Amino acid sequence: MDRLDNTVRPYAWGSPTAIPELLGVEPTGEPQAEMWMGAHPGAPSRTARGTLLEVIESDPRRELGARTVGKFGPRLPFLLKILAAGAPLSLQVHPDLDQARRGYEDEERRGVPADAPHRNYKDANHKPELICALTDFDGLCGFRPPAEAARLLDGLGVASLKPYADLLRAHPEDAALREVLTAVLTADPEEMTRTVAEASAACARLGGAYAPYAGIAHHHPGDPGVLAAMLLNHVRLHPGEALYLGAGIPHAYLSGLGVEIMANSDNVLRCGLTPKYVDVPELLRVVRFEAGDPGVLRPEASPDGEEVYETPIDEFRLSRYVLPEGTAAHDLTLPAPQILLCTAGAVRAGEHGLTPGASVFVPAGEKAEVSGTGTVFRATVRV
Repeated sequence: MDRLDNTVRPYAWGSPTAIPELLGVEPTGEPQAEMWMGAHPGAPSRTARGTLLEVIESDPRRELGARTVGKFGPRLPFLLKILAAGAPLSLQVHPDLDQARRGYEDEERRGVPADAPHRNYKDANHKPELICALTDFDGLCGFRPPAEAARLLDGLGVASLKPYADLLRAHPEDAALREVLTAVLTADPEEMTRTVAEASAACARLGGAYAPYAGIAHHHPGDPGVLAAMLLNHVRLHPGEALYLGAGIPHAYLSGLGVEIMANSDNVLRCGLTPKYVDVPELLRVVRFEAGDPGVLRPEASPDGEEVYETPIDEFRLSRYVLPEGTAAHDLTLPAPQILLCTAGAVRAGEHGLTPGASVFVPAGEKAEVSGTGTVFRATVRV
């Protein structure tokens, strides 16, 4: 079992205080957005044996187990994070596995440099993800019903939004959503800037259901993503609740602290709320134009005290143990790799004492017991 020393990424949207407060350290004054736990080449966790990437590459079958290597190849299939949003992240979608493979192969064949700003596919993998709230957590997830989106736009009283509201009412659901998102992202930039400014002022004045969009506009004035965001469901998670974000589902995190787990990929197609490249034609091929409930997840408890967040993919499995005082030790040994993360209290994982924000990597088959008083998240795979 290896104690992990993890990198905190200072993205501009990060909260300057949330991760330091969890870790019990002084803020640096800079944004601290994500703490990465895993073997991603961009920021692999460090151990006494070297980086976790080096440890796994030296003997994948020993560290990951034969079944994991056979199913996913010789790499850790997931990346675990603590995410702290102090401002909205970019509005984005992720491709499915087939789209990612085809997109990656196409860009490789065309010789698009891996670090080019217009590169869409950094790898050939999909990127399903799950976010579990540690504090109240606000986000956007999936499309609203078109009629509901039309009513929201009409309520702003902005004349230039009427054509969008009419489109949302005049077509079948998928066509309506596709046409409006396309129109928003391809409109004349000057006209769109004026429309967004009027809409943003109305959101700030009206408050209530419009308050989240006023907050988005504050951080991204004039961005067409402000209007795109109004097509989506606004979701507030309470601590312990989660969202699963599958392929093609437009989403954005707005504020809050959470534990995030995802397949080990960097593939993102952006819709707005970002100065980065937006490839509209490719985006429209990937987005699933389906309205629906975002589907807030609550953990399902098992007899041994494990609370599991059920998802339909195999690259990761997230669960937690809430350990009351005096609880007997839990045996977490598995024939698969694990990362154990403490988010509250003081617990022991094997010989390691863990306080909030501390984590360990458990190789496949290695004895793993947790005890103490607090909360431990367990990240592993389905094999």
